[in-house]
Amino acid sequence: MATVDFDSSVDPEMDLTSDEELEREAEGFKEQGNSFYVKKDYAEAFNFYTKAIDLCPKNVSYYGNRAATLMMLSRYREALEDSQQAVRLDDTFMKGHMREGKCHLLLGNAMAASRCFQKVLELEPDNSQAQQELKNAESILEFERLAEISFEKRDFRMVVFCMDRALEPASACHRFKVLKAECLALLGRYPEAQSVASDILRMDSTNGDALYVRGLCLYYEDCIDKAVQFFVQALRMAPDHEKARLACRNAKALKAKKEDGNKAFKDGSFEEAYNLYSEALTIDPNNIKTNAKLYCNRATVGSKLNKLEQAIEDCTKAIKLDETYIKAYLRRAQCYMDTEQYEEAVRDYEKVYQTEKTKEHKNLLKNAQLELKKSKRKDYYKVLGVDKNATEDEIKKAYRKRALMHHPDRHSGASAEVQKEEEKKFKEVGEAFTVLSDPKKKSRYDSGHDLEDDDMNMDFDANNIFKAFFGGPAGFSFEASGPGNFFFQFG
Repeated sequence: MATVDFDSSVDPEMDLTSDEELEREAEGFKEQGNSFYVKKDYAEAFNFYTKAIDLCPKNVSYYGNRAATLMMLSRYREALEDSQQAVRLDDTFMKGHMREGKCHLLLGNAMAASRCFQKVLELEPDNSQAQQELKNAESILEFERLAEISFEKRDFRMVVFCMDRALEPASACHRFKVLKAECLALLGRYPEAQSVASDILRMDSTNGDALYVRGLCLYYEDCIDKAVQFFVQALRMAPDHEKARLACRNAKALKAKKEDGNKAFKDGSFEEAYNLYSEALTIDPNNIKTNAKLYCNRATVGSKLNKLEQAIEDCTKAIKLDETYIKAYLRRAQCYMDTEQYEEAVRDYEKVYQTEKTKEHKNLLKNAQLELKKSKRKDYYKVLGVDKNATEDEIKKAYRKRALMHHPDRHSGASAEVQKEEEKKFKEVGEAFTVLSDPKKKSRYDSGHDLEDDDMNMDFDANNIFKAFFGGPAGFSFEASGPGNFFFQFG
């Protein structure tokens, strides 16, 4: 910081009064203060200027010099008081107005600073320093205006930018620092926000705004109990601190609602848990980390309620809030598996495995890749219309039904296009039955192997399969019972 000017002159023609000795002693203290000031020993300079003031409390230059010293010690509020006392004693004391304006500026009081610099220019119109400082004050006012608009628009990055610019000439303004820290917290830049707030608290441990920001960072990092402690402390220091009061209320409500949802889930009351998590999500949209957990919790409940698409959507919202949230990727991947969206499941499991290379995650990825491979083949279970856990008897019944439904003879009177489609389905039904009715082939098919590559006998002649199943040509016949109607007669 540049050295602040001080008065080194001795007052001329001092009145020889009964106080002459006191004034002479005071001037001696002032001279000693000046000497220490030049040596940059500002603490000692302060002590001697204070002694001079104690002896002659109406001497303008003493207050002016002590103000300059306090500014070098970064004790701007005290320097402001001394500067104001100096100009009260002598309204034409130009250096006093300049120092007062500079203190106001450093403390972020741009309007008050402007008035002081304008007063300097009235006394000394060509004062270039006052002209420059007046421009600095005007720029601070503009950055304050932009920051206020940006905060309303929730453009927190712009607020941080404006506060950084404003803090260049107003480096001691706690108000600007706190607003910057609050916006850093809202942007999820918690270490930076904590650092700014901690710097303020080192200088002023009772600063309610800084305590609020510390609590806000903890709150947004889902350390709700610790956050509440800071909010309560902030309210002790500043009982009317509305932001701290609201944050404290939100923190308590969010914790209670989340815990109620967790209890309902553990008790198996899934609908109740789903509703409680939904209510919790409305409390504070700014709490990114906690809301990400709430979305993931609701997705877990949603999957239990078979709301799989909603569960996938909730996981996606959780990931959007926190891209590092592994649990949300795992939950979404499982939902993709349950809805047979295997490519999406593989993508999520790959993301998880890249982040945490555990044996469990590797197995989940391999299983998803296997299901993806299997999904690209014909699904013989779907062809027959049976579940993957169907018994041998269920598979036979399904084949009987589907084979008779799609047999070419049944559709001999249909158009060529329909006949071709039904013949294709008839062959697929025979192919499906050949695989699923053979325990060895079924096992290989279920495990994802390509049966043709395994050199297995894959006779998919649908007619031969049909004849073998129904006992040969004499075993059945199709007979018309009217136009387009058939019934089956078995021998």
